[in-house]
Amino acid sequence: MPETAHSTYNDKVVRQFALVTVLWGIVGMAVGVLIAAQLAWPALNFDLPWLTYSRLRPLHTNAVIFAFGGCALFATSYHIVQRTCQVPLAFPKLAAFTFWGWQAVILLAAITLPLGITQSKEYAELEWPIDILITIVWVVYAIVFFGTIAQRKVKHIYVANWFFAAYVITVAVLHIVNNLAIPVSLTKSYVIYSGTVDAMVQWWYGHNAVGFFLTAGFLGIMYYFVPKQAGRPIYSYRLSVVHFWALISIYMWAGPHHLHYTALPDWAQSLGMVFSLVLLAPSWGGMINGIMTLSGAWHKLRSDPILKFLIVSLSFYGMSTFEGPMMSIKTVNALSHYTDWTIGHVHSGALGWVAFISIGAIYALIPKVFNRPAMYSSKLIDLHFWISTIGVVLYIASMWIAGVMQGLMWREVNQDGTLTYSFIESIARTYPYYIVRFAGGLLFLLGMFLMAFNIAKTIMPGRGAAAMKYETQAQAA
Repeated sequence: MPETAHSTYNDKVVRQFALVTVLWGIVGMAVGVLIAAQLAWPALNFDLPWLTYSRLRPLHTNAVIFAFGGCALFATSYHIVQRTCQVPLAFPKLAAFTFWGWQAVILLAAITLPLGITQSKEYAELEWPIDILITIVWVVYAIVFFGTIAQRKVKHIYVANWFFAAYVITVAVLHIVNNLAIPVSLTKSYVIYSGTVDAMVQWWYGHNAVGFFLTAGFLGIMYYFVPKQAGRPIYSYRLSVVHFWALISIYMWAGPHHLHYTALPDWAQSLGMVFSLVLLAPSWGGMINGIMTLSGAWHKLRSDPILKFLIVSLSFYGMSTFEGPMMSIKTVNALSHYTDWTIGHVHSGALGWVAFISIGAIYALIPKVFNRPAMYSSKLIDLHFWISTIGVVLYIASMWIAGVMQGLMWREVNQDGTLTYSFIESIARTYPYYIVRFAGGLLFLLGMFLMAFNIAKTIMPGRGAAAMKYETQAQAA
């Protein structure tokens, strides 16, 4: 959709969210690198309870998903909805509240999780007072987003906004239902569900946090920034509409595949598997739509490193959304369940898809909202791309190999029916792969520091101007 010049867009809140996206990306990934190192060298917890793997792991997942990913979604959705509706954000004071409220949530998570204050629910560890704050911020976010759409100057609602709308509504429902609890103190509550029902509700939430927070929201980013950066319309608008309705209709029911071979009834497990397999079609429809947008403009990949991030993210999205349904098949899951293969799968999506599309979008966004001609250095963006790509490949390949090895070792039995290998033997065999994973994570973190440096030089008044002018002239030449 063409962007029109508009002098009154509210870019302040977009700038704020864009900058903290990078900050929380560094923090979250640094914690991830630390706990990856702890798996290889356990003494790195220094015998401090606040630095144990069990407390830092939820801090890492919350920081990367909700701090890094969440701020990227706030920044891009606020940027996109203004430009596609051709109006400034509705309720600017409420928009400012969403920024400060979300940062408060992140800081409270950073304090409480290392202290061991947790609900012990995957991706929903935060205790009830923070959950209430999240709900308030999210409702205000919805008011700002839908208020802006209601005031739009164009009749048409661009497809990116459909994906953002679905993610905003669904995440609110997921968060509220999964976190229904009875408080017993300021730092402790008991979830109202129990046993298998609790597990089912948790993975209805957990998988759809992936499906709507980490997929639908970032597809909204893709549907705006890929055509924008490529300078071409989306490959098929009809496919984008079919993709949207198919994805949001099917994703909601795939959660039970996390509970194969548990106390969950067999029929529910099988139903989750079937919906997971069907999910492959709309997922690949979105990937194909994004990549084929470059038809006739493939040469731009050679000269535009931002486009590299955006298009390669779609390749990882396609790979992850093939791997996920495959791992949901019960016979495959019998091998992969509880192994590091799952960790590899999660990070091919989290790093390859979510982080890459976020990084590409932020690089495209920064010059626009800070009124700069271009990023300080496109060569640094290119270097960031290659370092990050190598890091992702090292990470996921090591975990794939380690996971398949673990699954095969755990199911190996002697002639008398006893297990051939003890659990600790499988851990010892995994040790080299933990070191490779650490190296891959370290490379990805290094890329984030390069990004922070590039952005700092871009937005710095005066000091980076000459270099930007030189680079712009060089690119034009």
